Amino acid sequence: MSDIIHFVAMPFDLTDKGLVAGEPCKCASPGAAIERAKGYWKTLGHAGAVAFVRYDYPATRTTLLRRFGNVPDLPIECAPED
Repeated sequence: MSDIIHFVAMPFDLTDKGLVAGEPCKCASPGAAIERAKGYWKTLGHAGAVAFVRYDYPATRTTLLRRFGNVPDLPIECAPED
């Protein structure tokens, strides 16, 4: 059986509690995830954003594709799943 692959872009916002992850958005390709993350940061005014790929089967593993702006140094595995 092959991996189930999700390409995801996720924004981060600065609040009085620090950086908070926004709603992750599934994308069709790695390039789309990177462009969406860049748009979150530059166009929509979020503090930062990340694009990553998550392989869900048989074991979950995550690879960071790109970071934009101000994002926490936490491992991406800590990011909420949608």
